[in-house]
Amino acid sequence: MEEDIDYSIIGERIREARKKKGWSQEKLSEEIDVATAFLSRVERGHSHINLKRLAQISKALEVPLEKLVTGVDTASEKYLDKELYNILINCTPDKQRLIYNIAKAISEEDKKNFSSKADTLL
Repeated sequence: MEEDIDYSIIGERIREARKKKGWSQEKLSEEIDVATAFLSRVERGHSHINLKRLAQISKALEVPLEKLVTGVDTASEKYLDKELYNILINCTPDKQRLIYNIAKAISEEDKKNFSSKADTLL
């Protein structure tokens, strides 16, 4: 299973989050009590990082752990947009149309339910 983990992508996400916070590698290394050289190797994907260290980085950078691992922040209201887009672009046009029709039917059903609830309240 470990061979399925792309540590270079996780390292990239760590580097992006660190830079967004305005921190140097030295600052983050201090915060999580590791050598700067180790953090540099992690960011380049040359060293594997364990879950404990990843959780420390997540906390220090104030970035959800799942965002560092998967690139998706489930706390965001729009987190599925990219995921859904990636699914759709890999489908045939017929399957895209089917998915669209299903999503539209679900959306229309939600609107009907909302309208009937609103009518009941009035």
